[in-house]
Amino acid sequence: MKKVPVIDRYACTDCESCLDLCPEVFRRNADTGYIEVVDLSEYPEEKIQEVMSVCPADCITWEDS
Repeated sequence: MKKVPVIDRYACTDCESCLDLCPEVFRRNADTGYIEVVDLSEYPEEKIQEVMSVCPADCITWEDS
């Protein structure tokens, strides 16, 4: 079981902090315009925790998959 970051699209304020701090994990979907999580086999937990700590909407959480 791995931990996967998840973005609550409805809570997201589109500040782009996650895109700036961790572009290898977060990207903007060109079709929908929403920020999404890239599908990776493993996520840099420490880096994502940093992103979570600066997110003004507190909309990024961990989910087990």
